[in-house]
Amino acid sequence: MALSTPKDRDEAHWLALLHGPRALSRQLPALLERFGSPRGLFAADAEAWRGFPRPVRDYLAGPDWAAVERDLAWLDAPAHHLLVFTDAAYPRLLSEIPDPPPALFVRGDPACLRQPQIAIVGSRNPTASGRETARDFAQYLAETGLAITSGLALGVDAAAHQGALAAANGSTVAVTGTGPDRVYPASHRGLADAIAERGALVSEFAPGMPPLPANFPRRNRILSGLSLGTLVVEAAVRSGSLISARFALEQGREVFAIPGSIHNPLARGCHRLIRDGAKLVETADDILEELGPLAGVSLEAAREDTPEDFPAVGAAGNLDGLQVRVLEAVGFEPTPVDMVVVRTGLTPDAVCSMLLVLELHGLIASTPGGHYSRAR
Repeated sequence: MALSTPKDRDEAHWLALLHGPRALSRQLPALLERFGSPRGLFAADAEAWRGFPRPVRDYLAGPDWAAVERDLAWLDAPAHHLLVFTDAAYPRLLSEIPDPPPALFVRGDPACLRQPQIAIVGSRNPTASGRETARDFAQYLAETGLAITSGLALGVDAAAHQGALAAANGSTVAVTGTGPDRVYPASHRGLADAIAERGALVSEFAPGMPPLPANFPRRNRILSGLSLGTLVVEAAVRSGSLISARFALEQGREVFAIPGSIHNPLARGCHRLIRDGAKLVETADDILEELGPLAGVSLEAAREDTPEDFPAVGAAGNLDGLQVRVLEAVGFEPTPVDMVVVRTGLTPDAVCSMLLVLELHGLIASTPGGHYSRAR
């Protein structure tokens, strides 16, 4: 009796496909039509592979079964899944993009990938108000039933995931640029665990894949491809977030951008998107007006069933006149202390003392470089 091998398991030939040259996955629909399945492709003979590039023919003749065995070991753990292109559970929107991944490694609940989703992306080094805006938009939209999709990166991505997790019954999807057995950045391991409990971590890369720079632009097409639309919170002109927005446009999805101060370099990418046709967004309801009908979300119901959009922060009513003057001198963009001194006419010592009070009230936040910005 023949010994069992990785090739005997249903997922094995799909996994072998993932470890082959990219030409194999890029031609997936044509290959499935011709050979019926990955198993049929690998079982064919050299004559059937004629016309394929030499590296492809060589790989088909000797797939990396050792790597497949490692993948299968990962899949054997609880809450670990593989969704292949032909599965009924494979996300329909993702299957419609020009270059869909042949399979997805999923840690968590694969069912949430079929929820209506909105991607929220932005700078890895946002301003305090940018981070807060991403979190609040995510929480509000998650309350309406939209899953929040982002990339597990520092900054806006993390804030978006955290906002979704703060919503009652909110769910969130993290599309990663590593194998499903790795968390990048490592500081987000706790966040990744929480996402796996309330949503899913998704990757097209097999276990063991490190965070290579080339992986992240590739994963952005999945991030936008899963979603009805993409919201850019803060982004420089040259930014990975704009790559996600470009993919969304190419995929026929909506693109939204939040404007910012002309003095904030992280607003320039959003301003460029708006000039190029992205919808300018001031409130989460602006997004629901566009996506609500597609997602089955009623704007009126969303307003009734979710907390008031962007509640006031802090206790401005408890401030004295000079503290209010300092607060009004701090912009929503990062503002240097020297500028606050000039705007208020107060001494540097007085300004610094009042800035500390305002920060303790939650009305402002310190930002890199010793600057401060308003918290809405």
